[in-house]
Amino acid sequence: MTTTAPPITLDDIRDAAARIEGVAHRTPVLRSRTLDALVGAEVFLKCENFQRMGAFKFRGAYNAASRLTPEQLARGIAAYSSGNHAQAVALVARELGTTAVIVMPEDAPRAKRAATEGYGAEIVPYDRYSGDRVALAEAVAAERGLTLIPPYEHPHIMAGQGTAALELLEDAGELDALVVPVGGGGLMAGSATVAKGLHPGIRMIGVEPEAGDDTKRSLEAGRRIAVPVPRTIADGQAIEIPGELTFSVNRRLVDAMALVTDDEIRAAMRFAFERLKIVLEPSGATPLAALLAGRLGTLPRRVGLILSGGNVDAERFARLCGTPD
Repeated sequence: MTTTAPPITLDDIRDAAARIEGVAHRTPVLRSRTLDALVGAEVFLKCENFQRMGAFKFRGAYNAASRLTPEQLARGIAAYSSGNHAQAVALVARELGTTAVIVMPEDAPRAKRAATEGYGAEIVPYDRYSGDRVALAEAVAAERGLTLIPPYEHPHIMAGQGTAALELLEDAGELDALVVPVGGGGLMAGSATVAKGLHPGIRMIGVEPEAGDDTKRSLEAGRRIAVPVPRTIADGQAIEIPGELTFSVNRRLVDAMALVTDDEIRAAMRFAFERLKIVLEPSGATPLAALLAGRLGTLPRRVGLILSGGNVDAERFARLCGTPD
């Protein structure tokens, strides 16, 4: 009988935590009596909207890029992303004294593209509904001799993302459930590895937009299932198919998946702004949307949510959260 070793372990995440210490922010864990009373549980909100460049992606990007050789850094790095990984790689490249080329969809949120360019990266645009971003990024990297840093399909990326859950559990103590947004699956893979490693009985719940339920379908089928490119306001979760590495972790460790509508995401963004006084982008708000909309079923006593990012400009935020007069 043969067994396949998991791509990441709890020790990998602890190693990543040591590597990013003093570079990444240790983001706050927010509590709200109003929210607790509303849902009937003790809720602990890990606010990755306060991370450098506004999202958890900085953790994995720095953990991966900081391990490159001086020769690799001298040639530069490449990535593909709808926005947050793009910004993370661009910022990390600047921090490490190298250059970055990012393949981004033409319809990426304006603020995310502007921030990526502001960190000094070159952007190569493509049509997300007809183009193959992975093939394009691999071609650009090969042509220019760049090292490609993918958004989730890499052990160092997954381990870096898992440091958010490690910090949450250190600050909040043992939780009964942890709710995590799922796009390509890197944040969930890292979070589930550390959470189950420290507290085997914890319930891991992923959240996807209804229009992009590829991970839910894949877990139900026991294999990766592709869906049409999702059309959802949660641009960070507009993924067609789970990553191969990430799914190998999540199929073992994820207990349930919840789906939320765009309207429920908007409502969660408004609640976060009005009652919690924080700004969340749509993808970052999906765990809160699932909680507020009752998509998580009967709640245990202590529940953690990873609010993955807050990269949304004022105009888009107002348009998404506005209500008719």
